[in-house]
Amino acid sequence: MTQGDNKKQLLHLVFGGELEHLEEVEFKDLTALDIVGIFPDYASALTAWKAKAQQTVDNAHMRYFIVHMHKLLTPEKN
Repeated sequence: MTQGDNKKQLLHLVFGGELEHLEEVEFKDLTALDIVGIFPDYASALTAWKAKAQQTVDNAHMRYFIVHMHKLLTPEKN
């Protein structure tokens, strides 16, 4: 983001991994988590999430998530 941008920086993390069970969010192997990246806005995070979810559509236990990092960094503003 350049200095001239007026757009607010809202960081989002996209990551995923294989779940133990479909009913809960507990990963099978924490060392095998796939960190897709950190994105400057929800729209770009959603694009990355969709791409990874589509790549792993054949594995029902594989799940990807979007974490709203900006809410964790400044909880008083949310």
